[in-house]
Amino acid sequence: MTWTQVIPAEWYLILGTALFGIGLIGVLIRRNVVIVLMSIELMLNAINLILVSSSAYHANLSAQVFVFFIMMVAAVEVSVGLAIFTVIYRRKESTDIDALNELKG
Repeated sequence: MTWTQVIPAEWYLILGTALFGIGLIGVLIRRNVVIVLMSIELMLNAINLILVSSSAYHANLSAQVFVFFIMMVAAVEVSVGLAIFTVIYRRKESTDIDALNELKG
């Protein structure tokens, strides 16, 4: 008996949707740059969970290629985002997004 026979696919969809919703709420409500970056990571991982579970249930591995690229984008987002955050924190000494109004053109 494999794991695809034990846990229904709908549960993965519900879990992925809940995680994406929590991440979306974190991006929209929170004003801390670190929390916003973590919320974006949570949304990307929710998409990965849905893609991997649907790929396993349909016995098609093509969705796992997209997961690989999403993980690469997430790694780049973390490295670039934290580098930008570090520079901004050194100049402003604040992690509040509203304090960054000077960056607007």
